[in-house]
Amino acid sequence: MTIKANGKEVSLKERVSVRELLDIQKVEMPEYVTVQVNDDIIPRESFETTFLEDGDVVEFLYFMGGGSGVWVLQMSSLKGIQGILS
Repeated sequence: MTIKANGKEVSLKERVSVRELLDIQKVEMPEYVTVQVNDDIIPRESFETTFLEDGDVVEFLYFMGGGSGVWVLQMSSLKGIQGILS
């Protein structure tokens, strides 16, 4: 099965949960990450029971507060540390 995680295709041998994908992808600070699957935000309490399907698009988002706004950083856009102001 193939999914897209942070803009990159990832091949998986079997269906995995969102929680398992965080481990597989070695996501830093998983306790602070927000996971979006196919444009839907997955509640943290559902990480272990939400299973990914072939073709799913997954983004790992970090919300940062401070200053005059809140920034959302997508892992796929951290190459040049670009933020999306929400």
